[in-house]
Amino acid sequence: MESFKALINSKDLVLVDFFATWCGPCQMLAPILKEVKDTLGDSIKIIKVDVDKNQALMSSPEFQVKGVPTLMLFKQGKMLWRQSGVVPKEEIIRTIKSFQ
Repeated sequence: MESFKALINSKDLVLVDFFATWCGPCQMLAPILKEVKDTLGDSIKIIKVDVDKNQALMSSPEFQVKGVPTLMLFKQGKMLWRQSGVVPKEEIIRTIKSFQ
């Protein structure tokens, strides 16, 4: 949890994908996030968090992830955006660029 907090406290934008290996929509989102990373390069860090392996983090009062996939965008520890479900690549890129 401490290393996760260190990552989201970065001065860079950090997109966190709370996912599960058994989740169909999560599997659909994975290639979309790869395209987002390919498009935006070093201007964004993308972190995947397996909710089954990180239940304490998922259910913490700070994050309260109820369903997967859930995306959260952080900068300097502050959550800027949160969205559940599969989000189109263009919407993710537009959202990230709006905070750059």
